[in-house]
Amino acid sequence: MKDNPLERKSYEFALNVVLIYKKLSEEQNEYVLSKQLLRSGTSNGANISEANGAISKADFSAKISIAYKESLETKYWLNLLKDSYYLAPQTANQLISDADELSKIMFAILKTTRLGKE
Repeated sequence: MKDNPLERKSYEFALNVVLIYKKLSEEQNEYVLSKQLLRSGTSNGANISEANGAISKADFSAKISIAYKESLETKYWLNLLKDSYYLAPQTANQLISDADELSKIMFAILKTTRLGKE
C-alpha cells in the first residue's frame, strides 16, 4: 500500500469514515445515514484494492469505476449529514474535499484505461 498513493489515500479516507461513523452512532445515536456513509465510504478502498488485483484491464477499469461511483455517493451522504446538522461543516467539508481528490484520481485513471475502447 505504501507504493500505491491511491490505495493509501483511500485507506486513510475509509479509516476517517469509520471514526466518523463511530462518533455519529455513539454520541448522536444516528444510525441510518451514518451506516450509508460507512458502506459507501469504505467501499472505495475495498474496490481499489480489488482493482490492484485485477486479472485484466477490463476488470481493473470496472473496479475503479465502482470505486469512483462510491466516492460520489459518499459525498452525497456527507453533504446530507452536514446539512442536517449531524456533522460539523468543517469536518464534512474536509471529508468532501478528500473524496473529491480520490474521485479526480480515479476519473483520470478511468480516462486513461478506457481511451482505447472509445
